[in-house]
Amino acid sequence: MELRIEAGNGGFDLRFGDQLVLRHVPNCPALVMARGQADVLMYRGNFRISDSPFDVVAPSGWRGRDDGGEFLDGDRPVARLTITGGTFEIRSLLAEHDRLQVRFHAEPGECVWGGGEQMSYLALNGRSFPIWTSEPGVGRDKSTELTQRMDAEGMAGGDYWNTNYPQPTFLTSRWLAVHLDASCYSVLDFTDPAAHGVDVWSGSARFEVFADNGPQGLVSQLSTRFGRQPELPDWAIGGAIVGLKSGVSSFDRLEKFLEAGAAVSGLWCEDWAGIRETSFGRRLFWDWHSGARSAARYPDLRERIADLAARGIRFLAYANPYIAVDAELYEEARAGGHFCLRQDLAEVHLVDFGEFDCGVVDFTRAETREWFATRILGEEMLDIGISGWMADFGEYLPTDLALADGSDPMEAHNRWPVLWAQVNARALESRGKTGDALFFMRAGFSGVQAHCPLLWAGDQSVDFTRHDGIGTVVTGALSAGLVGNAYSHSDCGGYTSLHGNIRTRELMERWCELAAFAPVMRSHEGNRPDDNLQYDSNPELLACFARWSRVHAHLAPYVRHLCADAREHGLPAQRPLFLHYPHDAGLFTLKDQFLYGADLLVAPVIEEGAEVRQVVLPGTEAWRHCWTGEDFAPGTHRIPVPIGQPPVFYRPNSAFAPLFEGLIGALEG
Repeated sequence: MELRIEAGNGGFDLRFGDQLVLRHVPNCPALVMARGQADVLMYRGNFRISDSPFDVVAPSGWRGRDDGGEFLDGDRPVARLTITGGTFEIRSLLAEHDRLQVRFHAEPGECVWGGGEQMSYLALNGRSFPIWTSEPGVGRDKSTELTQRMDAEGMAGGDYWNTNYPQPTFLTSRWLAVHLDASCYSVLDFTDPAAHGVDVWSGSARFEVFADNGPQGLVSQLSTRFGRQPELPDWAIGGAIVGLKSGVSSFDRLEKFLEAGAAVSGLWCEDWAGIRETSFGRRLFWDWHSGARSAARYPDLRERIADLAARGIRFLAYANPYIAVDAELYEEARAGGHFCLRQDLAEVHLVDFGEFDCGVVDFTRAETREWFATRILGEEMLDIGISGWMADFGEYLPTDLALADGSDPMEAHNRWPVLWAQVNARALESRGKTGDALFFMRAGFSGVQAHCPLLWAGDQSVDFTRHDGIGTVVTGALSAGLVGNAYSHSDCGGYTSLHGNIRTRELMERWCELAAFAPVMRSHEGNRPDDNLQYDSNPELLACFARWSRVHAHLAPYVRHLCADAREHGLPAQRPLFLHYPHDAGLFTLKDQFLYGADLLVAPVIEEGAEVRQVVLPGTEAWRHCWTGEDFAPGTHRIPVPIGQPPVFYRPNSAFAPLFEGLIGALEG
């Protein structure tokens, strides 16, 4: 299918098959141009970005050409549109005009999704979404005291659109998708019901258009475009990964989980390379090697990893693309030319990460990518038996440094997570570990899908709040899945604990109920482990974690089926209901429950103190309650939700029905 222009009414329609993509007429131009004057401020991964556009041009005229045409301001051509197959490019003909606003056609009632991993809203209608990878913020709700306090302390409160993983791609309920093939700052603007706006901070914009007769085909096309992940390894889906960071005592604590009957596939110790205490909490020492600091905290680590492996338990660690100035690796990196430099001096550009400074490893340099992949991730981690890690950060690239390839940091910033993913994927490849070892990332952008095998939802607050609590995990997984990310999971128990906000037993229990129905189940001790409940804090929580880890392990054959589905068709494991029931428009905005594949429906409890919750059962056939065996007709139901019994339903005629029938046995042990 190709794009084509139909001229008329003093302008044109741009169509893709029978779909109208955009319409340009004199009284409603599809393009507005301007010169930009940006102001960018970054503080610890939080950005404040504004613009003062001027010399605005709204070309109302049009002149056709063989390959597209030209937008006219009076008789003056000011921009050119060029069509190639299913893509089109708009390029300014005015040298200093570096802002483009493109208006795509919208139909009444049309629903829109996309934007990468969006944590607050699945349907994007009525809001705008800046596309800029950053810290998502703490609280993410300007009406709350926590967000206001974090904003005052360091621009760190965030808002509904802040995300580690943005992507300039949107899908509509006409089963049409548009992708901006650019890494510059942009905005997806759906505040006008008459048009889908895309603002591009560049003098040119290349758009790719996709269409299908339903959402599954559309998602499949996008996953093909951005690249499909390797299937998850068996060990990662066959039990829970227990996150502990208390040094060598973590191994003794792990034994308590096993004694409680937990199904354990891995031990994740993010503090493997050392710790640093800050006002934020217990941070890691950013020096990615098994040297003296690591040996003091985890003596005989290589041997301990081997002992775990003999018992079928993998060891996982942590790394990020920055190196602290007081790290042993810092001088090696500096001498090798591996850091980004200052723009004014040939010195390392340092970034404040919260009471310690770091150099930014320059991934625009091929030698540096190989050095980090093989020297650090390979020699220091994979070669001692580490089977996976959190590949953290990727959002912090400042806009005022010099890059080795000479590129503009404003253009490189969004690409940084993709380069970071490539480095991690290269490390696995260098040791023949692709599909066996596993890294997971929170940061992303267009193209990260081809390299990152697993997303994690970032640093949720340890609570039930609307924009930063447990519920954002569901929305994030569903939105990311629509743009080609098959696998997502979260920090079971949450992460961010600040200003007296600490975990409750209820939160810990509810998060287990949710995490069991993700492809990977992994716990986290959080940023203030000593102030918060842990899953081994008391027998009740330990038993809770053990129960739901067994549920997770029991589902491994079904998850393997979902992995094959992702490989063959590009469909995510966790899916919005409309993906299988596209004719029910009432499902388009539903963001707090999901289909786990086609045959399981999960409605996690994400409200504090809930005793019942509303559940929508789609389709025309009955759904069976996993814990009671009761069949429910399609429709909306109020379901009792005692702790330990979240609403989970399956299709009785599923080929996996016998497996699902066994979930109650796995839960009860």
